[in-house]
Order: sequence, then structure tokens, then C-alpha cells
Amino acid sequence: MNHDVEPLPATMRAAIWEGVGRPLVLEEVPVPRPLDREVLIKVVACGVCHTDLHLLKGEVPFPAPAVLGHEVSGIVVELGGGLDDSGLEIGMPVVGAFIMPCGTCRQCRRGRDDLCPVFFEQNRVHGNLLDGTSRLRRADGSRISMYSMSGLAEYAVVPVAALAPLPPEVPLEEAAILGCAVFTAYGAASKGGLTSDDSVAVVAVGGVGSSIIQVAAGLGASPIIAVDVDDDKLEAARALGADIVVNSTREDALAAIRAAVPGGVDVSFEALGRPETFELAVASLAEGGRMVAVGIAAGAATAAVPITPVVRRGQSIVGSFGARTREELPRVVALAADGGVDLRRLVTRRFSLDRAQEAFAALAEGRISGRAVITP
Repeated sequence: MNHDVEPLPATMRAAIWEGVGRPLVLEEVPVPRPLDREVLIKVVACGVCHTDLHLLKGEVPFPAPAVLGHEVSGIVVELGGGLDDSGLEIGMPVVGAFIMPCGTCRQCRRGRDDLCPVFFEQNRVHGNLLDGTSRLRRADGSRISMYSMSGLAEYAVVPVAALAPLPPEVPLEEAAILGCAVFTAYGAASKGGLTSDDSVAVVAVGGVGSSIIQVAAGLGASPIIAVDVDDDKLEAARALGADIVVNSTREDALAAIRAAVPGGVDVSFEALGRPETFELAVASLAEGGRMVAVGIAAGAATAAVPITPVVRRGQSIVGSFGARTREELPRVVALAADGGVDLRRLVTRRFSLDRAQEAFAALAEGRISGRAVITP
């Protein structure tokens, strides 16, 4: 491990979001400093995710000005207090998960980091870290909200509970997507009880959907059916492990799924958050099937689900926002280290920090297959 970390600069570049309809703009701001049980990392890469795009479009409320970016990899450059038991060292490569659990609430004590109310209240509602304050300020001292660890910057403060070390066999830049795309996929597979005996449909194969396909293939599920509207994404999905691909603009997706697996699939995953894809994922289930809802919807979107078939056929619908950080982030890293997910294949495009707005425009227009990353 290289402990020769350069001295911290006084300022850094960050992509500032001023609110709905406003573009991301690079700005020099003071480098944030970690407090107790926090770590400062030099960001190597930050993933380009639809969840950030929802904020940019005003589909999910969040206080501006803010620095977005919740999927990061980087190098530890400073440790806050109380970290003697963390195992982290200066110079260590790490990945950060977007769910940053407090570790002490009732849900965290039960091992349900993914339900931590402190994280959701402080970070997702108010744009703070877990102690109720933001680490980010402008040069004039005015506050900047943080979305998770605010990875669209050169440095980021991350609670230690949201970090995992990276072994040398995991590529550092591509490892950023472990913290959301693959982390979310792993959590979805876990909540769906996915096994090697299951047939699978993945509806929408962007960054998260592509990761679900790899995780499902790694677990031996078969057949794996990928549904999308984009041929390039579907071909990428086939390369990642999908056995059958369906373009729903040219054929009846439900009929295609049932033709491939008579009676329906054992587990379906919905990774976009639109009513029509949600309804398709439920309709594709076999008796006793499990539908895992992963995609975040715009605003108060709802889906129409027939009640009686769900009841009579013993089906279940479960939501999955992410995995359990402290327990499952290390498992996600181990999966990547063992070759269970091919990060280099999943990461398809790279943008510099000054092109962050361009990256999200490409995502909004459906021009990114797999996952893109921004490299400060």
C-alpha cells in the first residue's frame, strides 16, 4: 500500500447543482474535513446514476445548492476520530456505498442498514451527514447540501460504516459502480431469494439492470430474460449473461417471457421505476413468483397491479432500495474480486468532472449502455 499521499490542498473542484432546470457548474470550494467516524477520500471515480438524474429533473425533492454523486471509489487521505478499530489506513483504496448507516438505530441494530431512518432523514431529506450537518461549504461559508457523500468532487467525506477496502485485483476506477449499481443489484437478488433453481426476467437493463443480470448469472439462475427498448443495451445484456433478450418496442414482452418460460418466471426485477415496467414485471411471474421492485419512480407514480392473481397464485412483491451496507458491501467487493461481476465490461463510458452535465444529458437521452463514470 502506498502511504505517500500528497498534502491536502485548501480547495477542490466540485460540480454544484443550483436547483431544478439549472446545469451542473464547476466551482472551487474548500476541501471538506472528516469528523468522528468519518473518512476523507480522494475521489478516483463517481458513477453516473439515474437516481441523481431524478434530482436534476425535479422528480425527487432535494435541497439545493448541492453536490450529487453517491457511487464512489477513491483513496483514503485523512481519518477522522474514533477509527482505531476500522482497519482503514492512509493510502488505502476503498469503495463507498450510497446507503450510509448510522449503526446505532433500531434498524441498524437489527442488521437492516438499508432501512436506517437516520440516513434517510438526515441525508435524503435534509442533505446532511449523519450528525445533522453538511461538510461542504462555499468559499463564502454558505452551506452546500450533500447527496450521500457528494462524489462529484475531487474529495469526499464518507462515514466509515459506508466504506469497504478494495483488494488489488479489483480495478479502482471501475470499482466506483460497486457502491450503487452492483450493491443495489446484490441487495435485490438477496431480497428476491434468488437461487440457481430460478428463472429470471430483468425489466430495463441500464446500469442496475445490467448488474442484476451479472449477479443472477453468477448465482447460476437460468434462463435470464432481459427486456428493454434499446438494442445496444440488450446486446450488452446478452454479453453479461442474459440468455434471451426482448425489445419491447417490437414484440409483446409478456408474451415473449411466457413463450420462453411457460407459466412465468420465478423472480422478476423491475429496474426503471415506471408504471408500465412495474406492471410487466408483476405480470411475468409464475405461481409463487417474487417481483423485486428496484427502480425509483418519478414523483408519486403508481402502478396498477391485479389483486386476485397475486393472492391466488401466492406471489409476492418486495421493494429493494439497496443492500445491507456493513454486511453486504464486503460481499459485493468479494464478488468482484472473484470475477462474479465484470466491472470493466459494465463500465462503458468515462467523462471528466467538467463534463458532468454532458454525462447526465447522455443518461437522460438513453445513450449510456451499462454504467458511465466521472473521473475528477
